Formats: sequence, C-alpha cells, structure tokens
Amino acid sequence: MPKPKLKALLFDLDGTLLNTLVSLGNCFNRALIAEGLPSHPIEAYRYFIGDGARQCVVRCLPQNLRSEEIIDRVLARQQSDYQNNWQRDVSIYEGIVPLLEQLKLCQVPVAVLSNKDHEFVQRCIDHFFPANTFYAAQGFSQSVAHKPDPTGALQLVRLLGLETAEVALLGDTAVDIETAGAAGLIGVGALWGFRDRHELTTAGADYVFEAPGEVLSLF
Repeated sequence: MPKPKLKALLFDLDGTLLNTLVSLGNCFNRALIAEGLPSHPIEAYRYFIGDGARQCVVRCLPQNLRSEEIIDRVLARQQSDYQNNWQRDVSIYEGIVPLLEQLKLCQVPVAVLSNKDHEFVQRCIDHFFPANTFYAAQGFSQSVAHKPDPTGALQLVRLLGLETAEVALLGDTAVDIETAGAAGLIGVGALWGFRDRHELTTAGADYVFEAPGEVLSLF
C-alpha cells in the first residue's frame, strides 16, 4: 500500500500497550473458583479477552451455565477482585516506551481506545505511563459502547481535530481492526499481543507489524 498521510495514532490497551494476559486470566480464574466453577489455563484468555469483562465471563462459563444470574455473580466477583489487583502482574510491552518517545519527538499525538471499563483505562494509563503521554483516553462507558462500535474512535478523532483518514488504530485483535474499518481509520495489527497474523489480516488490517518500533514506518 502507498504510505498513508497519518497525523495521529490510537492505541488499544490490553495486548497492545500493556501485557495484561496473566493479570486478567488470574483475576477471572479467582472469580470462577470462588463460585465453584472450573478455571482455565492462562493461555485460554488470549481468546476470551477483548470484548469487555462481561463477554469474557460468558466465554469462561460452560454453555449450560451461561444464565444471566451466574454471569452477573461471576462478573461481580471479578470486578471486585479487579478493584484491588488491576496493576498486579502487568507489564509494558518491550519496545512500547521507545515507540511513544519517538512519536512524541515527531509531534504525533497518541490516544488510547479500549474495551476495558473507562475507570480502569485511566488508572492503567496514570500508573504505567508518565503524565501527558496520551492526548486522551476512552474506555467502555454508558455513553461509549464496546468496540467494534466506532463511537469511541470517532470521539477521539474529533478531539484530535483530524479527519478519520489521518488517524490509525493499532490493536492486537480482530475487534480493533473492525473498529478501524467502521470508523474509517487505518487498521494496524500488533503481533506482539494476544492474537495472530491470520486473525488480523482476515479482519482487514491495512498493516501488520511484529514489533512496536516498526509502527514508526507509518510516520
């Protein structure tokens, strides 16, 4: 593809900026065990995570136990646990800090768009990154639906004062790429995250990169 005229970059959070696989997997497992339900290997959460906490609970449960009552109970336990453990076993992916530093030097504004609840998006950003690293951040809320709904992405584009064709969305799942498509953004796949190249390219990624530093080639 010809190089797009990009002016800003939106980042997914879990699986793109932060490696939260162990953290989230353990959190959901503790909630399941507390309800007397079977837990899962951490690797299974690569495919459970990505569409919000409630959908992750649904995927964790045996099909015959996916009643609203059980989902609500497990979700409540998970949310309570996460209030105390959201920063536990979490790390910034190698190469992300240099990427952010280089984008800042190039005067490329960056923002975060996540399916995590907005409260925890902000907590993670404030805890793991220096102040003012991101121009803005948006998580799931009553007014912003989960990706692939484009509402959050379009709000961030408007905040940046740019056109959709001038902004890329970098993420590690098909949901991120589908969000980019729905919003008219350039979709960029992150292979260092939770999913594989096949998923990202099948979803329609314009670019797929193996390491964060490669993203700079777009700018």
